[in-house]
Amino acid sequence: MFRTMLNSKIHRATVTEADLNYVGSITIDSHILEQVGILPHEKVQIVNNNNGERFETYVIAGKRHSGVICLNGAAARRVQKGDTVIIISYVTLSDEELDGHQPKIAIMEDDNQIGEIIVEEPPLTVL
Repeated sequence: MFRTMLNSKIHRATVTEADLNYVGSITIDSHILEQVGILPHEKVQIVNNNNGERFETYVIAGKRHSGVICLNGAAARRVQKGDTVIIISYVTLSDEELDGHQPKIAIMEDDNQIGEIIVEEPPLTVL
C-alpha cells in the first residue's frame, strides 16, 4: 500500500508579487526551497489564507534570500500581493517508508524569512 503524506510546508508566507503575464507557476526564494526540500519544477499546492483558494502549480527557484513568493500566469488571479499563503508538497510512500519519514515545515516570519523549521506540527491549534 502507498500513502500520500506531507513532505514539505512553507507556512504563512506573504505573496510579494502576482504576475499574470508570466507563463505560469510560483517563484519561491531558492534558500527557502532548500531549507524545506522542495525542488524546482516540483508540484505544490497553494492555500490562500485570505480568500480560501486552493490550487496546484509547479515551482521556479527565485533569487536566494530575496523573500520572493510570486504567483505567475493564471495562478496570479487567485492571489493578491500581501496575501498570506501556505505552500505544500506531498510525497507518496510505501508503508515501509513511513517510519523514517519526517516532513520539513518552515514557519515564516512577516518578511518571508524562516523563523523556525519544525518536523511535526503541534496537535492543537494555537492562535
